[in-house]
Amino acid sequence: MPLIFAYGTLRQDDVQLSTFGRRLQGDRDDLPAFEPSAVKIEDAGLAAALGRTHHENVTYNGQGDSRVSGTVFEITDAELAAADAFEQVAAYKRIYVTLASGRKAWVYVDARSAPQDL
Repeated sequence: MPLIFAYGTLRQDDVQLSTFGRRLQGDRDDLPAFEPSAVKIEDAGLAAALGRTHHENVTYNGQGDSRVSGTVFEITDAELAAADAFEQVAAYKRIYVTLASGRKAWVYVDARSAPQDL
């Protein structure tokens, strides 16, 4: 089963229930060589509906001492497809990373700042 690393909305119970139909159980982990960032929500209607102007995001900086804290979840292939659909609205790209624990997981990053070679 795939692992997914979440640092923002995918950790919220309401988002998990609407996206996966269940609350996920996960473990704390860190994403090395990335730093927190924000992406402006270009769709004014979406920004109004969400009540915020930016999506939480992460940016690769390649520095080993940089880390983003989050949660790693084990999900099904169908749930990974549901996460893809959810994150597509924010124009995120799914990339495969190695977490601080050594586990490999998928994570969503802004497509415009996604690293090409990880």
